[in-house]
Amino acid sequence: MTLKIGIMVGSLRKGSFNRLVAQTFEKLLPHEVEPVWIEVGDLPLYNEDLDTDNPPMAWQNLRRAVQSVDGVMFFTPEYNRSVPAALKNAIDVGSQPMGQNVWDGKPALVVTVSPGGIGGFGANHHLRQSLTFVNMPVLQQPEAYIGNITQHMDGDQIDEATQKFFKQIVGAYLTFLQRFTN
Repeated sequence: MTLKIGIMVGSLRKGSFNRLVAQTFEKLLPHEVEPVWIEVGDLPLYNEDLDTDNPPMAWQNLRRAVQSVDGVMFFTPEYNRSVPAALKNAIDVGSQPMGQNVWDGKPALVVTVSPGGIGGFGANHHLRQSLTFVNMPVLQQPEAYIGNITQHMDGDQIDEATQKFFKQIVGAYLTFLQRFTN
């Protein structure tokens, strides 16, 4: 059975460190795992008035993409000790309408990346709180706060020592994910 894992990046910036780390994680996935990139930047803000029989196409696309995967890896920066609005909006869009939560039961991995020293600690925990509410089991260990990211890079590549840590995270997540997919 091929596992499908969603990859969601909270940063919309073209040169995003989070996107670079997500791309590195994608390369570390075994060949029997299919990555599915789920974009959040084109979603209109959630508004219940628009959640009719014909909601915005971007919402429908997000919901279908999440439904198609076995689990989701989230990569996000920290904005004001929380997650970027685009990522929170995606969680809101996927959790509605009431009773149609596409996140329900999908195992999650939370990775926060920052050029600062604390590695997005606040965003990591805020995101975990939202994911718990939408009923996503979240990998607890190893924790993935990637601080001082520019010190772990060689040009636009992640250094070998950091990639070794990423391999441990990927391995732990795949083991965790399989507990829910067997």
